[in-house]
Amino acid sequence: MEIDIAVVGAGFGGLGAAIQLQRAGFTNFLVFDRSDDVGGTWRDNTYPGCACDVPSHLYSFSFAPNPYWSDTFSGQQEIWDYLRGCVDRFGVRPRLRLRHELRRADWDSRRGRWRLDTSGGAYLARVLICATGPLSEPAVPDLPGLDDFTGTVFHSARWRHDHDLTGRRVAVIGTGASAVQFVPRIQPVVARLTLFQRTPAWVMSRRSRRITRLEQTLFRRLPATQRAARAGVYLAREALAVGFLHPTVSRLAARRSLRKLRHEVADPGLRATLTPDYAIGCKRVLLSDDYWPALTRGNVDVVSAGISRIAADGLVTADGAYHPADTIILGTGFRVTDPPVASRIHGRGGRTLAEAWTPSMRAYRGTGVAGFPNLFFLLGPNTGLGHTSVVLMVEAQLRLILAALRHQRATGVPAIEPTAEAQRRWTERVDRRMRGTVWQSGCASWYLDASGHNTTIWPGYATGYRWRLRRFRPADHQAVEIGGADRDLERSDAV
Repeated sequence: MEIDIAVVGAGFGGLGAAIQLQRAGFTNFLVFDRSDDVGGTWRDNTYPGCACDVPSHLYSFSFAPNPYWSDTFSGQQEIWDYLRGCVDRFGVRPRLRLRHELRRADWDSRRGRWRLDTSGGAYLARVLICATGPLSEPAVPDLPGLDDFTGTVFHSARWRHDHDLTGRRVAVIGTGASAVQFVPRIQPVVARLTLFQRTPAWVMSRRSRRITRLEQTLFRRLPATQRAARAGVYLAREALAVGFLHPTVSRLAARRSLRKLRHEVADPGLRATLTPDYAIGCKRVLLSDDYWPALTRGNVDVVSAGISRIAADGLVTADGAYHPADTIILGTGFRVTDPPVASRIHGRGGRTLAEAWTPSMRAYRGTGVAGFPNLFFLLGPNTGLGHTSVVLMVEAQLRLILAALRHQRATGVPAIEPTAEAQRRWTERVDRRMRGTVWQSGCASWYLDASGHNTTIWPGYATGYRWRLRRFRPADHQAVEIGGADRDLERSDAV
């Protein structure tokens, strides 16, 4: 089957693309997803306590406000319901192809099309939009003996709701954004909880509250009030970026976090174990008001020694200690800097995206990649944010993609890609802006790839990124002729 545009992924990015494509008149498209429902990250992560750490009014499409948010920070189920509601609200359900996992995508230079091999059949598409997202593939650590464990093992993003944790001895590996939410929920029911911490996290108060019925009524009847609330949250969140970009400013936040730690953890030994020794913001800052208190309970042990191996019924740490367990929960995050989808996408000459991204992921404006015609990414390299909503980045990228598609339609150019020079200039600019930020202050985090480069975070304000993507620049692209011959696009005013 041949279509004009293929979108891979049905989370925030893919559904946003579907809605905006349809609204812009590009109706010959399909959205592929490997699961049996939409939602992406918010479909897959169903662990107890799962919620967003960005305010609800900002963690939603600007073109699809929801006046019925029940809390200032929405939970997983409510966000998932919101995304499913958007599908029907904007009528894109006929465009969905669920249970269609992308196995391989090859650029056919002779036909100027992407050949897609999916679990639901083969397709041809002129344009490929990859919206698989950075938090879609769980990272499973290579721990000796893990396969020999006789108990139950699962990742937090693949929560086993059929496995009752009541009265069990549970080992949790990882202390990141997922563990900080589910640990307080499971601690009261387990017999013993052993938390294996590689590095302690900076934790700030969540400051969430229920949204009143009066507010909901006001947002519904006077939409301008919700837009004003969103604008206020946007500005407040943008102000937080100062601490990430200028680490000396963040010392106040660090002192607040340490005061919180002293208040919530009385035991000096445990408090020392939970005290970070790196600049706040170098790793993801966590929001919680019940994580540290949960670790003080009598049935919890926090272990900072490294895991040397997994035994049949427990874990052995580097100090020789044995920790019995019948359940292991991996709160070990996702494959962000080495996404599996990169090895499935083959550009001009058969080169895979994984090869092009060795040793580091690089993309023009986080959206296009030299050597991969008519390929667009949503939340590609260096589009993550430490202070505000990535939905803002998705919408900025969608505006750029639509501008590129309109340019092709107006000029008759069948295929385009960024020039290597334009991509180099962009990535060098990003690298320069990264210097001196908290993300380059020396800690090891999932923001960094194997070579030590930060290829995930945008080193600036969301406003700055959106401004840079406001126009499509033909001069930064080259046309890819059918048959493989390339030529530079003529310089012209940006669309």
